[in-house]
Amino acid sequence: MSELAAVGFTGLIDLAAVGLGGRALGASDDFFAAAENLIQPGRGVFIDGRYTDRGKWMDGWESRRRRAPRPGPDGDCDWCVLELGAPGEALGFDVDTNHFLGNHPPFASIDGLAAQAGTPLSELAARTDWIELLAQSPLRPGSQNLFAAIARPSVSHVRLKIFPDGGVARLRVYGRVAPLWQAARAAADAEAAVHVAPTAVDLASVRNGGLALACSDAFFGPMNNLLLPGRAADMSGGWETRRRRGLGHDWILIKLGAPGTVDVLEVDTNHFKGNYPDRSAVDAIAAPDARITDLIASPAWVPILPETKLRAHERHFLPAISGGGAGTAGPATHLRLSIFPDGGVSRLRAWGRRGG
Repeated sequence: MSELAAVGFTGLIDLAAVGLGGRALGASDDFFAAAENLIQPGRGVFIDGRYTDRGKWMDGWESRRRRAPRPGPDGDCDWCVLELGAPGEALGFDVDTNHFLGNHPPFASIDGLAAQAGTPLSELAARTDWIELLAQSPLRPGSQNLFAAIARPSVSHVRLKIFPDGGVARLRVYGRVAPLWQAARAAADAEAAVHVAPTAVDLASVRNGGLALACSDAFFGPMNNLLLPGRAADMSGGWETRRRRGLGHDWILIKLGAPGTVDVLEVDTNHFKGNYPDRSAVDAIAAPDARITDLIASPAWVPILPETKLRAHERHFLPAISGGGAGTAGPATHLRLSIFPDGGVSRLRAWGRRGG
């Protein structure tokens, strides 16, 4: 099954994804396959006949066969600790055992806690305030195992436990981001600092709670790629539509992480060279309680970027007309990016100020 066809939790973000900044900090055992594979894109692949000096190569995290209980409170299981790419409320999990058939764990559980980014694994392991997010649950082999999380406060780290051992291809931690609203500016991104005020925040960033709600098409690249941190490594890291053969144009709706005034729009066509949109435009609306279908049909959208020519493989820093505030009867809550007629955009940033 392709990543686009894989089952997930619609409308939620994978808080652990490596594209969001998720990291595997360590595991009790990863003899056969490294824990960092858990948060990679896709569902993992199987290559027949590929072996390492430790055994069959597997695209996932796999511990060795447990022969006796190990010392410590977790002696009956193996575990892996992940730092989430963004802290948030965990609402659902996908413990994917794809390609793990005779070697998957029969059961798994998941704990979480809130800690500072960069906290060493040794400190996390010693903490006693881990809270249960998923009680011990049975796993099926070669399957996406989907679970609802126990309602808890926001967490920044999760610990996957597998009983007693085995392999898991991917772990997805679906939830809602709890924004930290840090304005990473000139020191981290000198090019943006030339165009954007030092105090500006990206109101559309996934890390700040932004979310892609709907789009006309996402055949080649999922829509939330548009809001990920950093610059994409290649075309697969952006939002890309199929070739349009009829009239009209493609579009995507973005819910901002907080209502605000947009001052500068960044439309990045990084890696899109023969398939970038010819032009783009952005509209804003103040509609905090609107449903997606209401937004699609609403006549209240206000242009904040007129139809503007784009160039291939380039970051475009474009001043907003009305700032997405004055012309929208209040601070903007949503943006609509239109591309003409179709193509791929790597990133959209809405640099501005929270509130009015």
